[in-house]
Amino acid sequence: MENIVITAILKAKTGNEEQLFGVLQQVVQPSQNEDGCIKYQLHKSLEDGGVFVFYEVWQDEASLKKHIESDHYKIYRQKAEQLVENRDVYRLKML
Repeated sequence: MENIVITAILKAKTGNEEQLFGVLQQVVQPSQNEDGCIKYQLHKSLEDGGVFVFYEVWQDEASLKKHIESDHYKIYRQKAEQLVENRDVYRLKML
């Protein structure tokens, strides 16, 4: 069974950087506490204060699916929707 690595890159709409940061921070701890979560980290770009990156490692597909169906994830997505200009998510595997 192979771990699943996720990078999610979010660009805040101009003027919403701090508000988006607050929303993103709220999902970190509950996600880290989920079964199957190996790593869940939030990063902020050094070049652009409105760009945030989640780096996640999940034990397997079932763990990731459970995360996406969790209440805290759904709340984060709902709150962030109006604050985000662009969101790119990549599913990766370690080489």
